[in-house]
Amino acid sequence: MLNRRRFAGLAAAALAAPSVLVSRASGADWPVKPVRIVVPFTPGGSTDITARLIGNRLQEVWGQSVVVENKPGAGGNIAADMAAHSDPDGYTIFISGPGMATNQFLYPSLSYDSVADFAPVTMLITQPNLMCVPNSSPAKSVKEFIAYCNDNRGKVTYASSGNGTTLHLSGELFKRLAKVEMTHIPYRGGALALNDLIPGRVDVCFDNMPSVIAHARSGAVRALAVTTKERVTLVPDIPAIAETVPGFDVSSWFGFFVPSKTPQEVIAKLNADTNAALAHPPVKARFDELGATPKGSTPGELAAFLQSEIAKWGPVIREAKIKVEN
Repeated sequence: MLNRRRFAGLAAAALAAPSVLVSRASGADWPVKPVRIVVPFTPGGSTDITARLIGNRLQEVWGQSVVVENKPGAGGNIAADMAAHSDPDGYTIFISGPGMATNQFLYPSLSYDSVADFAPVTMLITQPNLMCVPNSSPAKSVKEFIAYCNDNRGKVTYASSGNGTTLHLSGELFKRLAKVEMTHIPYRGGALALNDLIPGRVDVCFDNMPSVIAHARSGAVRALAVTTKERVTLVPDIPAIAETVPGFDVSSWFGFFVPSKTPQEVIAKLNADTNAALAHPPVKARFDELGATPKGSTPGELAAFLQSEIAKWGPVIREAKIKVEN
């Protein structure tokens, strides 16, 4: 379980770390060899898309290869364990999101501590999820989907990119607030879940916007609603679930983390270069097209945000009694 004193110490250290000025001691010459970004899910999903967009820009800036390494499985824990125990030299970057806050409550034991074993670098993006059904579904609105669930009790399924992801938690929250029955079908990534949604092998998915928006626009799936409490500028005609199910509000986020003993000078350079990549016009424009909002932050701001996510989701997971076997 989370050690609050260790978190406080790490957050304080992150706040004290320079976010722009880089010491010449070790950060100025970094990187001098290829860098890898460890992605905890399969290629093609939102996490993977985010890593590759930013990684491509960092490769241009650094003049070094940036390799995206996909390590799916166990709700992100396989990748997190590998990244946490990698050499703390900045050459292994872990891209993660809500699982950094939720997995400690979902799994009976972890081989890493999401706070003590990682140093936050920067927030990357935030994004809504999009509630989508196959085109073969009779539901053309959230209200009609609720009716469909009630008419088919025990038969409705929802797909996710893995246990404990925002796709999973979105489905659980929908079940509770809409008072419907749905069976969770976890996959090893969002792309695999989408592959079964399109032909109707599952009934609904609350997928990350960057992963599914092109399919919704092309008509491969039918978008019913966004998961944020208000409508999204990119798709203003798509209602929010909260317009039908009051109180529903879920969004995804991604951040960069490195092993906890990574030199502060390297973290500072990685922070500055990543934030600049997020603001690079072609990168920002692509994220805008995908319905994601580039954020950027200091290491300390990401540390504080992670703490707020831990405080938010811990009680929800305990109350819903969501547990995942290792």
